[in-house]
Amino acid sequence: MSSKHSAGISIVLLLIAALFTGCYGPAAAVNVSAAASLTDAINEINILYKHDRPDAAVITNFGGSGTLQHQIENGAPVDIFISASPAQMDALQKKHLIIENTRRDLLSNKVVLIVPGDSTLGITGFNDLTGDKVTKVAIGDPGSVPAGMYARDIFSELGISDALQPKLVLAADVRQVLHYVESSNVDAGVVFMTDAKMSRNVKIVDNAPDDINRKVVYPVAIIETGRDRTAAADYEEFLFGNQAGMVFEKYGFIVIRH
Repeated sequence: MSSKHSAGISIVLLLIAALFTGCYGPAAAVNVSAAASLTDAINEINILYKHDRPDAAVITNFGGSGTLQHQIENGAPVDIFISASPAQMDALQKKHLIIENTRRDLLSNKVVLIVPGDSTLGITGFNDLTGDKVTKVAIGDPGSVPAGMYARDIFSELGISDALQPKLVLAADVRQVLHYVESSNVDAGVVFMTDAKMSRNVKIVDNAPDDINRKVVYPVAIIETGRDRTAAADYEEFLFGNQAGMVFEKYGFIVIRH
């Protein structure tokens, strides 16, 4: 076989391989930074997303929304940001770090008070946290965790902030609060309804006041410094589709219809 003929066969084989593997170019990768409370829902949604787009890659980073905000401000590679509160998105918008016309409200949620499943302290509401038997109450750090911000607002509205201050255990994100309560390392904690529903080892004993829960909105936006706006726009659109909506609702989120 001549070397020219052999080279021709090699080229054909490479083209066939490209057809079957989708290797004409690098796979589109979307870097998603999302609130910790979205961890399970987003992970499941990503499976659906990649099923429809075999060449797509999704890189996720979950954490407290304030922490994620600061990472974006410091140049972290992020294409899509989903916050558990408008405050963090507002901060990025003021610094022109999001593409404004891509900002949309995606979900809402509720804030609840939880206790360990085997708690015997008789906690039935937020006001009971001031009792002498309650010594540790976990909340997300209000400086970076939306659930912690909402907890702070609840305590202030109920007039119990000063009484609770010595009892507070601050967590890096809402999932850490859930873990503290599950393991009975604290007497109670404030989390989102969706987090509480993830565990069989905690029980919900109270809901935040309605005026607090009305503020709980999860906005999403494409980041100005992202690497692939086309892939980011496709991913964001998928989040608002029926498949993603069904997953969000399965985990207890309230989908905001547009």
